[in-house]
Amino acid sequence: MLDEKLDALSQMLARHMTMPFPPGFRGLDIEGQEMVLLDADTYGYASSVLKGPLDEQRRAGLMKLTAALEDVLPAIDNEYGAKYYTHLRDIAVLAAEIEASRDE
Repeated sequence: MLDEKLDALSQMLARHMTMPFPPGFRGLDIEGQEMVLLDADTYGYASSVLKGPLDEQRRAGLMKLTAALEDVLPAIDNEYGAKYYTHLRDIAVLAAEIEASRDE
């Protein structure tokens, strides 16, 4: 099961790399979140999860990131931007699920 989730996360990250960053989102702040940083942080955490378990500090960061993505999604009024950040949220959620399953 863990291997399947790791494979799915890897595929989601590969797909994410093919998606252009939403026009007009560079330097944009939504709900107190800088959108470029949300993108970079999500990729960074998910890449780290693929390499192995996170330490407690990074796990907490991943949880905060997931919550931040949930907060910004309703405020995005651009169709492509909403799709892009929904994909990022899905990546973060799967990465968090993988981390939680490592404790089981």
